[in-house]
Amino acid sequence: MSKKIFTVGQLADRTGIKPVTIRYYEKIGILPAASRSESGYRLYSVEDHSKLLFIRRSRALGFSLGDIRELLSLADSQQESCAGVDAKVEQQLEQVRSRLKDLRAMEQELKRLSACCEGGMIMDCRIIETLSCKT
Repeated sequence: MSKKIFTVGQLADRTGIKPVTIRYYEKIGILPAASRSESGYRLYSVEDHSKLLFIRRSRALGFSLGDIRELLSLADSQQESCAGVDAKVEQQLEQVRSRLKDLRAMEQELKRLSACCEGGMIMDCRIIETLSCKT
């Protein structure tokens, strides 16, 4: 039975992750070192494909590379409690909530600034004036 093998370009096409990023993940050890063809091309396995999809999904949820490294390590411990994974997700959820709070405050300030606009000339612009004020 032959094992499915991908080149970096094929893996990039299938995962939506750029080849340079795949090589970077390999360099920092999040992705294992690829085997090489006789001509020196990197060759990746189905497991590497799955791991890259895990990384991509984790990045989309805002996890740092350090967090992803921890999650991958936890994922390799199949017989362990999932408490570590739960804790990591809760920590990320708190960070998202904090960013949302900051974004809501930013939204309110931008609304306030927008309401200051009187539609005149830049030299009379209250938004520019407000942004230029030292507090």
